[in-house]
Amino acid sequence: MDAFFLQQLINGLTLGAVYGLIAIGYTMVYGIIGMINFAHGEVYMISAYLCAIGLGLLSWFGLHSFPLLIFGTLIFTIVVTGVYGWTIERIAYRPLRNSTRLAPLISAIGMSLILQNYVQIAQGPNQQGIPTLLTGVLRLDVGDGIVQITWTKIFILLAALVGMLLLTWIIQFTRLGRICRATQQDRRMASILGINTDRVISLVFVMGAAMAGLAGVLVTMNYGTFDFYIGFIIGIKAFTAAVLGGIGSLPGAMLGGLLLGVAEAQFAGLVNSDYKDVFSFALLVAILIFRPQGLLGRPVVAKV
Repeated sequence: MDAFFLQQLINGLTLGAVYGLIAIGYTMVYGIIGMINFAHGEVYMISAYLCAIGLGLLSWFGLHSFPLLIFGTLIFTIVVTGVYGWTIERIAYRPLRNSTRLAPLISAIGMSLILQNYVQIAQGPNQQGIPTLLTGVLRLDVGDGIVQITWTKIFILLAALVGMLLLTWIIQFTRLGRICRATQQDRRMASILGINTDRVISLVFVMGAAMAGLAGVLVTMNYGTFDFYIGFIIGIKAFTAAVLGGIGSLPGAMLGGLLLGVAEAQFAGLVNSDYKDVFSFALLVAILIFRPQGLLGRPVVAKV
């Protein structure tokens, strides 16, 4: 296998794992209430700032080892982003749940703009960053070239896999997961059976925000820089990944993220990196035209 192709494949898998984690938030919210949370990308953006804040606080308290730093930062970021997800649901979605489908969409876009400007005012418009936490490179001889894999990328892939498996286990094998699936299938019947559907929907927003928080920490570790606008583009790409895999399907969200990341990385390496965003959005258009239900999604059947 060509070294350049393999290098781009590794880069694409790393990027796709992040897309998949963020796409999980989109697909969970859509699966349970049938709406897209367009403020989800800003939750990811806020998690990048929370990562820097958490690292600073833990360093100030004297914690300098990588396991303690990253574990403490992950817990701090996931908890706070979960609170943001719960707040977005209470402010932008719950009051409009019985309204027209357009009203929550407009409300979510408004919440996205509010969060962008809130972070810009609170943290400043300039690009910010954190120091490299995990150094070292694994080098592999492939044919006539060398493939380099940083330990940070290996950590991202492992953390994304663990996060996906944990969430899948929760949804498939726990009481909370059964309640979420019951609410997704028939919210009114679930309410009649005694399930607090409002609480379930809030928990779904919290879990989706937690996955975005995990993605924010991983991306910040990998690139080291961030600003208040990073949530918009990556949010749209994660939405593309969710549509590609099948909106409403958790495995589909992760599969779509990995496929989009690999396709984007290969396009950037073989064609032109300046047009990789155009390629991603063109792929979204093609999916919506030729297979709107996605790879693992099911066609929606209207009951009459």
